Amino acid sequence: MTQKLTKIQFLLLYGLALGSLLLLSLMAWSNYRFMVIDHATELYLLLIAGVFVSVGIWVGLRWSAPTIIEKMVLVPMPTSAVSPEPNQQVLEHLGISPRELAVLVQLSKGLSNDEIAGQLFVSTNTVKTHLANLYTKLDVKRRTQGVEKARVLGLV
Repeated sequence: MTQKLTKIQFLLLYGLALGSLLLLSLMAWSNYRFMVIDHATELYLLLIAGVFVSVGIWVGLRWSAPTIIEKMVLVPMPTSAVSPEPNQQVLEHLGISPRELAVLVQLSKGLSNDEIAGQLFVSTNTVKTHLANLYTKLDVKRRTQGVEKARVLGLV
């Protein structure tokens, strides 16, 4: 019989512990519920502020990422390496006009668009048009690539 009492006592003690834990969790839940209801505006503002901070950090890191700047270095060519006449077969094959060739020669000297326009007595927009046509015909994207390819092809 003493053994039954210990089992009953154990079950009562276990039930009491379980009930007290349930009561504590119910009290904690109700306290949390009242806190959320009383401070809902502050919690929403905190959530929105967190979103803005996260987006701000992301945008800041995205925009201030280090960029690679390509510098154009002009290396003078030896006079013996410069051909006096451009390769006529290449000019005809690529369809480069004499005016585009003149722009290409000035470009190979390292002149800017305004300086090329002044040398050839044309507008800056005309120079830009000729350069765009040259880039397409030479299949390049930058001035430096255009000059390098023109030198390889024997145009300048």
